Amino acid sequence: MKKTIKGKDGHIYLHIADGIEQQIMDKVLNIGDKLPSVRVLSEQNSVSVSTILQAYYHLEGKGLIESRPQSGYYVRFNPSRFPQPLQKSNPTLTIKNKNVEAIISEVYDDFVMPGIVKFSLSVPAPEILPLAKLNKAMVQAMRDLPANGTSYESVQGNALLRTQVARWTRQWNGNLKAEDLVTTAGCMNAISYCLMAITKPGDTIAVESPVYFGTLRFAKSIGLKVVELPTHPDTGVDPDDVKHALQKHNIKACFFVTNFSNPLGYTMPDEQKEALVKLLSRHGVPLIEDDLYGDVYFGKTRPLSCKSFDEEGNVLWCSSVSKTLAPGYRVGWVAAGKYTEKVKRLKLYHSITSATAQQAAIANFLATGRYEYHLRKLRQTLHANSLQFSRAIGEYFPDGTKMSSPKGGFIQWLELDKRIDTYELYREAMLHKISIAPGSMFTLQDRYRNCLRLSYGMQWTPQVERALKKLGGLARQLIS
Repeated sequence: MKKTIKGKDGHIYLHIADGIEQQIMDKVLNIGDKLPSVRVLSEQNSVSVSTILQAYYHLEGKGLIESRPQSGYYVRFNPSRFPQPLQKSNPTLTIKNKNVEAIISEVYDDFVMPGIVKFSLSVPAPEILPLAKLNKAMVQAMRDLPANGTSYESVQGNALLRTQVARWTRQWNGNLKAEDLVTTAGCMNAISYCLMAITKPGDTIAVESPVYFGTLRFAKSIGLKVVELPTHPDTGVDPDDVKHALQKHNIKACFFVTNFSNPLGYTMPDEQKEALVKLLSRHGVPLIEDDLYGDVYFGKTRPLSCKSFDEEGNVLWCSSVSKTLAPGYRVGWVAAGKYTEKVKRLKLYHSITSATAQQAAIANFLATGRYEYHLRKLRQTLHANSLQFSRAIGEYFPDGTKMSSPKGGFIQWLELDKRIDTYELYREAMLHKISIAPGSMFTLQDRYRNCLRLSYGMQWTPQVERALKKLGGLARQLIS
């Protein structure tokens, strides 16, 4: 009798699938190689045939293998066909990017059009979110809350939500308490409060480059100057480059997306995070850490945050469920360390409190354990998507295309031939109802015109593959 053994995430099929995937990545198994039959692999692993089929279905969903009728399963994925890796950015000062505001407005206006393939939208698509369970949580919240959720919450935010978020931080050694947190209307709102709390008009902040355009726009709107730092596509900003910037500029604050950044997708190594925290602490420069994507990791464990190493309250840690669970609920939070009271006052002045029912619904979702279950499925889906996108880009985009290789999140950054203007590519793609985010949106300088950001936060379908093929074809036409 076959036995069912619990493995990673409680499923032996994932353990078997991971082993085959590693052999493919290590080129032990190559494109076209036939895999062992279901029955043979079942006997080798002493598990049921259905367990092996689950493993093969899982690998098929990632685009790693394919089934051939009357023949079996074969490797269809070749990591050597990936686009070339990106190089470290070198954002030397150039002329200002004059048209970026108009480009951002155009992209945002266009992606709400019906029938668009939204590669430009950096949020998970509704079809990969637990909408029914979220609806139940919202109904339950309105039943349980005083006045059915129509009353104000405290300025600091829903107590249960802050407690659940604090418990959640233990997995990355955050060890926060409910009183350390202030709830906000999403992560960008948290970042906005932090910037206003620690800077004044005319101050200079340092950021990675490229960097999320929302942060740049807000910094500019409150009169801040921005220094864009060199950024490695795998490891992010080097503390030595930060040290050099501190010596050269009067930096008042730093802002970095440390885990699976938007748009590069890098993850700063833990030792680099620790060195960065110590460096900034010595100079008395606060760090705003956007950890919005940290829970969407593809490896076995969640990466740490800079907040994990913060002993002096110098790191203002911002996050939300906008990229993992409910973008439209606008539920976020900040652990602002020694700046907590300033952030609370700003929240009181600007919004009084956060949305009552949405906070309670997310709190209940976290408290019941549904969030972790959802995240496990979400990570599997997004990891599979990242591999499908890498394969498709390698097949359909022009030779010489370079691409980031994120180990989590759902954002990829592409660098195309320098003759390609990705705003022009965007305009051409929109004629085919395909939306992308041109690279010039992610800087205040005249840079990244041949780059673009793609989101793979959607269900992989033949329509998505066709859209990537069309996009690659349009890129080829621009250099033909």
